[in-house]
Amino acid sequence: MISRIRSLKSLGVRYATGQLFIRVSCAFRCSLYRLFYSNNKPILNNVKVFQPTQFVGKGAIQLNSVSLGCWPSPYLLTGCGYIEARNIGASIEIDAGSQLNNNFVIIADKSSVRIGKRCQVGPNFFVTDSDFHGLDKAHRNTNDYGYGDVEIGDDVFIGSNVQVLKNVTIGSGSVIASGSIVTQDVMENALYAGIPAKFIKSLNGANFPAKEE
Repeated sequence: MISRIRSLKSLGVRYATGQLFIRVSCAFRCSLYRLFYSNNKPILNNVKVFQPTQFVGKGAIQLNSVSLGCWPSPYLLTGCGYIEARNIGASIEIDAGSQLNNNFVIIADKSSVRIGKRCQVGPNFFVTDSDFHGLDKAHRNTNDYGYGDVEIGDDVFIGSNVQVLKNVTIGSGSVIASGSIVTQDVMENALYAGIPAKFIKSLNGANFPAKEE
């Protein structure tokens, strides 16, 4: 009995020490990424940065009451977040209450990426407004390529390993299943899944048309 109590006490000390080390390590890495690895000066209003995040580009980045990174969750200690408003005129905005899990990548190249309020985003999330390169050989290394605003509404739940591509609007209250690639607009209060993501069913009693074939 005494040995068991001692074992539990020892485990408690180790656990507390481990938690403290994780917090200190993350805080140190977050500082490094902001001071030395970032060249953008984002507007961060009441933002909690749990995972080191690199802020890059000439455009505008504004986050309001957002959480970047998550513990306990995979990749916190080994990965990082990346937010880039690449060119002048590009913008990224994330509204209050939204939470991004670890290893997120958000890139606005020539237009904008906006994420609404109270969104929950899983790990390994990727979103961009741009193709970055033309499809045909002649334009593959020029600025002649497709781009368009990305708008993610309020209360959207996005699973892990999701990609959202250019010129897409995701309606409020919708759910994007893990592993999906979103290439077209998503209706409000609906579940979408697949590559490319397609309508699966309505949520919250919404009256939508039959499932797309």
